Amino acid sequence: MNEAAVRLTGVSKKFGELWANRNVTLDIQQKSIHAIVGENGAGKSTLTRMIYGLLSPTSGSIAIKGKTVRFNSPRQAIAMGIGMVHQHFMLIPELTVTENIMLGDERGRLLASLKKTDASRKIRDFADFHTLAVDPDAYVSDLSVGEEQRVEILKLLYREADILILDEPTAVLTPSETEQLFATLKSLQLEGKTIILITHKLDEVLSISDTVSVMRKGEIVATETTASVTKSDLARMMVGRNVLLRIEHPLETPGKCVLKVSHLSVTDRKGIGRINDLSFEVRAGEIYGIAGVEGNGQRELLDLLWGMGEQQYRTSGSVTLDGTSLRGMNPAEIASSGVSFIPEDRLKHAVIPGFSIEENIILGRHREKRFLRFAGFDEAGVKNYTKNMIDRYDVRYDLRSNPPLGSLSGGNQQKIVLAREIDRPDLKMLILAQPTRGVDIGAIEMIHKKIIEIRDKGIAVFLVSTELDELISLSTRIGCLYKGSIRHEFSSEEIRKGRSAELDFEKEIGMFIT
Repeated sequence: MNEAAVRLTGVSKKFGELWANRNVTLDIQQKSIHAIVGENGAGKSTLTRMIYGLLSPTSGSIAIKGKTVRFNSPRQAIAMGIGMVHQHFMLIPELTVTENIMLGDERGRLLASLKKTDASRKIRDFADFHTLAVDPDAYVSDLSVGEEQRVEILKLLYREADILILDEPTAVLTPSETEQLFATLKSLQLEGKTIILITHKLDEVLSISDTVSVMRKGEIVATETTASVTKSDLARMMVGRNVLLRIEHPLETPGKCVLKVSHLSVTDRKGIGRINDLSFEVRAGEIYGIAGVEGNGQRELLDLLWGMGEQQYRTSGSVTLDGTSLRGMNPAEIASSGVSFIPEDRLKHAVIPGFSIEENIILGRHREKRFLRFAGFDEAGVKNYTKNMIDRYDVRYDLRSNPPLGSLSGGNQQKIVLAREIDRPDLKMLILAQPTRGVDIGAIEMIHKKIIEIRDKGIAVFLVSTELDELISLSTRIGCLYKGSIRHEFSSEEIRKGRSAELDFEKEIGMFIT
């Protein structure tokens, strides 16, 4: 039997008083696709960062192909044939694809000019052979998210990595891009590469991996051949209880129209039409879902709904909230009208990672009377409010410290954003963009329940998601967005029928968005 590609023996990692990993023992076989799953904060990323040399174990040992190693930097791991694609890509937008791939691995002699032409030719050969379509001479700033990921994988192949670690590789990909990625991973496996896959998407684990390890609270609780487990099995092992894979969906009773978009057209600064004669309504007490491949006008529509687009685009048509035009309003004015917005990129648009949890949970709401006392903040009141929200939304972190929000897992950060935006007495409408992207299955269950609760209180909910299962599970109606307009709208009756035949209904939606 071949020596394991990666062997972890009693590996632990401690940050202060917190054990991120504890006594992890695991073999990852050569030429396998090995998935690692677990809730946010279970220790998956910490474990793979130790394999890649970004962190050093507090105790225990790591062996690569039978050789015990102790990496002090990723450069040492790269020299041993290990590469990692991070969830947030490590690319410089102002450089070309070739320059990004060469960066840190120029392979030139001191003071000698770099042979970018040779590198570009080699990268193009890799891209063609592995069907990773990307132009080596293109600037990264001009690439789609899917193309950026291909660049990250090409970077590993250029550096001759044979152990590839991918952290949430499909979190921002369209279904077709995910399918293409998996075809590439299978071809790399056939070449003899070992692939370590971190993902929250259990359907993907079952479809692509040979072996799956489940982590909970920093420990490996199970390692199984993928063929021997079900989605429900994995969810139960991850969370420690049975998980509703599809939430109960009480019959909705929609009321008056809250948001009305009429004949909206949007052209960007380059003169390209992004939205074309778009019309739809969102009513009180319903969830209106938008299905579509990214790049079909979702971003521009969300910018306009949140007051961020008037300076970026040329627009025509109307957008009204309770009959009042939102055109020309800034985000603060729209928020004061009773609209909450949960953006797709929380790190850019929803939180300040260096601020505390308390500061982030009142961010944008800090002028509300409940948080003020005389000329300053009611610190005790803010602290009590934060504790209440943490309990209600099951936010998990080391309670003995007061960490910055950026130290929390992505799922726990998302819960903070959700709590802040939902817990408003004046809320009329909730806008959600990819609300469960990069979130584990237990947190998804909680977030979906909260969205249904808001709907049942008579709030209008506008949901943009690339996850068709999420849209089917939550939506009252679904509009299929294609090239900036609604190509087809599924009624509540059609969606209820579709929930009983999930796979066929997903294909039916797919017909209208591609």
